[in-house]
Formats: sequence, C-alpha cells, structure tokens
Amino acid sequence: MTTDTPARLLQLLSLLQTPREWPGGELSDRLGVSRRTVRRDIDRLRELGYPVQASKGSDGGYRLVAGKAMPPLVLDDEEAVAIAVGLRAGAGHALEGVDEASVRALAKLEQVLPARLRHRVSVLQAATTPLTSGDGASIAPETLTVIASTVAGQERLRFAYCAKDGTQTRRLAEPYRLVSTGRRWYLVAYDLDRGDWRTFRVDRIQDPFATGARFTPRELPTGSAAEYLRRSIQRRPDSGEYELDVTFDAPAEFVATRLSASLGTPVAHPPENGENGCRLHSSTSDPVEWVAVRLAMLGCEFSVQGPPELVESVRELGGRLGRAAGG
Repeated sequence: MTTDTPARLLQLLSLLQTPREWPGGELSDRLGVSRRTVRRDIDRLRELGYPVQASKGSDGGYRLVAGKAMPPLVLDDEEAVAIAVGLRAGAGHALEGVDEASVRALAKLEQVLPARLRHRVSVLQAATTPLTSGDGASIAPETLTVIASTVAGQERLRFAYCAKDGTQTRRLAEPYRLVSTGRRWYLVAYDLDRGDWRTFRVDRIQDPFATGARFTPRELPTGSAAEYLRRSIQRRPDSGEYELDVTFDAPAEFVATRLSASLGTPVAHPPENGENGCRLHSSTSDPVEWVAVRLAMLGCEFSVQGPPELVESVRELGGRLGRAAGG
C-alpha cells in the first residue's frame, strides 16, 4: 500500500497516461488502496488540471483525455530516454520542422534527467549515425541546449566564436533567439563587447557557458529575430548567401507544399495580373546545384530570373537529363 499521497498520485498519473480505460477496481489493486481513495485521488488530479474522464458501470472506469491545456507529463525511464534521443538527433541538424521549440523541450528534459539516464542517452547517440541531406553543419546537442536555456532564462552567455576566415574570438552576449533556416542554426544576440546586435552561426560557437548573470531583454530593431537574421545575411557579402528569384506556373499553395522550407515561401501573383502563378524571392546559402534539382522536382513549369549561377545550373541540368533520356 502506498501511504505517501504525492507518490501515489504520480503512480496513478503514470497509469492513466497509458492510452486505455482503467477500471476502478484495477486501479485500487495496483495502488493498494480503497476505491474511495482512488476516487479522491482522481479528484485531486482534476484540481491540478488533468482531464480525467469517468465512465459509469458496475466497476466504473477512468481515462485521461485531451483537455484545453497541456498538463505536466510523467515519463518512465524508457520513455524519457527515447524522447531525449529523438530530440538530440533532430537538434544536432537544422532540419525542417525542428525549430527552437524542440530545442527548448530538450533543454528542459535534460535538466531533470538523472545522471544514469543522461549517460544512457549519450551512449545511444554515440552508437548511432543520422542520415541527413544537404550540407547542413552538425551541432552538438549540448551546445543548443545551453544556448536555449540562456535564452529562456534571460541569462548572459559567454562563448568562443570562429569566424569564416578562422579568426577566434571570445564573446559575451545577451542571447535573444535561436533561429533555424532549415539547414543551419543561428543565434541572434546583443554583443556586449561590441555594443550592437549580432548573428552567430551556432556550428561556429564553441564552449558556450551560462554566466548566471540575468538581463532584461533589449528591443530588437526589426521586432522579429527571423527578419533580423534575413537582413543580416543580406548585408554580409561573405555569408555565402545569394538571392533567389523564380516564378512558377502553379498556385502558391501547390508550390509551397513541395518546396523545401529553407528556400523560402512563394507569393501568389497579384490578382490584377490574371495569372494563376506565384513568385519566390528569398535568400539561401544552399548549393545552386541542389536548388536546381529541387526546382526540377516540383512537378510544374518554372522560370529562373536569378542568380545567373542558378540559371546556368538549371540549363546544364536540363541538358544532362535530356541526354540521359536519349533526347
């Protein structure tokens, strides 16, 4: 019999999180308490925000259902390890659909994982190799979780940074947001040594250290970290980024569902044009050869206005495919 009420509530919650209905008698036997105590514990869980649904019948039953808010979850060891490994695998590469929210979740989970489980997670990740596409740089999940924690906690961050030319510097910054472009992670932060906003490629950040010093977030000039990053990349000639200008003979919704998110979002032609097409005007650092292949795979007619390197790459790809088909 479990006499410790908090421990019993956690055990009851763990059982209810299994997707099934639990008869009252079975819960009573599992917990070693009376059915009346089970009913009182169910009421306590409801008061804490857990939507527990009861069914009528000779024995009655209880099931945890979806509610209006996300209540805390209770995970066993195997579940916690599985989630941590999955989040780490995704966080190490700026993959589509894996954004700052997943990194924050990983940071929260690893903060409370016991040492024995953290060791299991590290061993499992070291023994596996993810198959990723493109040239997105690999990042240690620990680097992302440290940065995400300082963003969430409004805590100053100290780190070493390696510039494109190999120059090594030490930085003290007020981290604002992590931004994923779909292939790379960037940190938007206020650089205290330079007295201005800066963007840092996370794969070039080394030895990030949370100083413990709190700060009040400053107002970002553009209001949006993603917009600030876009403008910052456009201003840097050495960033490896270039401007895409492509028109499509297809609706914007059709193109958007088939186009990589890292290449941007197409915009429909103005209604007055009378055309059922769209245009993509964005920036990317993806190799032009890769972009040419992605455009060719969309399944619609398109025309490349720029850059000239992409125009040439599309022309060469078209010729190569024609020759391969005997044309």
